Amino acid sequence: MSKPLKYAVFGSGSWATAIVKMLSENQQEIGWYMRSVYIKEYILKEQHNPSYLSSVEFHTEQLNISNDINEIAAYADVLIFAVPSAFMYSELEKLTYDIKDKIIVSAVKGIIPETGKLVGEHFVDIYKVPFENIAVIAGPCHAEEVALERLSYLTISCADAGKAQTIADALSSDYIKTKISDDIIGTEYAVMLKNIYAIAAGIAHGLGYGDNFQSVLMSNAIREMKRFIKKMHKMKRNINNSAYLGDLLVTGYSTFSRNRMFGNMIGKGYTVKSAQIEMSMIAEGYYATKSAHLLNKKNKKKTRLPIINAVYQVLYEEKDAKKTFKKLTEKLD
Repeated sequence: MSKPLKYAVFGSGSWATAIVKMLSENQQEIGWYMRSVYIKEYILKEQHNPSYLSSVEFHTEQLNISNDINEIAAYADVLIFAVPSAFMYSELEKLTYDIKDKIIVSAVKGIIPETGKLVGEHFVDIYKVPFENIAVIAGPCHAEEVALERLSYLTISCADAGKAQTIADALSSDYIKTKISDDIIGTEYAVMLKNIYAIAAGIAHGLGYGDNFQSVLMSNAIREMKRFIKKMHKMKRNINNSAYLGDLLVTGYSTFSRNRMFGNMIGKGYTVKSAQIEMSMIAEGYYATKSAHLLNKKNKKKTRLPIINAVYQVLYEEKDAKKTFKKLTEKLD
């Protein structure tokens, strides 16, 4: 690639803010789209996001911030989407600029509920972006630890290894180590599924299960993830790599995990609605649970998914968490 690529981030939450921070270590200028006029004006004046990772200070001369999605889409060569999956469809409906020649990077941790498609698939089908121009960012990497500049790892997946490496280099720094992968579909599913298992871990904790059960739950979760991904996209992959197992573990165990926090509240007796109201951030696993359930339901030969099924029953069928997880314990080994 002859000239340096321009990057833009879409979203104003913690993960979007963390990605802008990562890019700012290497980029002269970064496009940044956000819906909120208030957040835009606040960042330009106070040099930090008022709502997420407020300890991170930005050099505002580096930032081309806009509330116009088409302006930022036109500005950059690489468009990184970090909008919660529940809002992706409505945000993209505002997009009229032709993006088929752009490199699209999904940092979205879920399926688009309205279409049941992975984010990459959505861009290929609806916006005619070539598959080799689609990439995915996977962890294990919490936004909060990026803010603290604690050593973190990212996997960038893309069918085009050269593009994957270019994006990886743009995100790398002293505290961000990167690697590349060609398993774009597998890593995108893994990013979605790990949030469901983190909710399961949170529910178990809220119900009073201890570390011994948590380790069994996570052991079963990685095998369940492997079965699910293999059904959706069969290829040679090592499920023990950090993009799969590593991301699952950090999301399942970390105190920074909003999905685990959400599950913990459910385990303690909160309703879904009351837990969502109390949390200031989106728990992606809530939407991912329904998406995974529906995807498996569509298959003629269904995959055995006891953990996902248990979480679905608690969140969407309003089954008693204590009884549901008691049944789940008998299905794990």
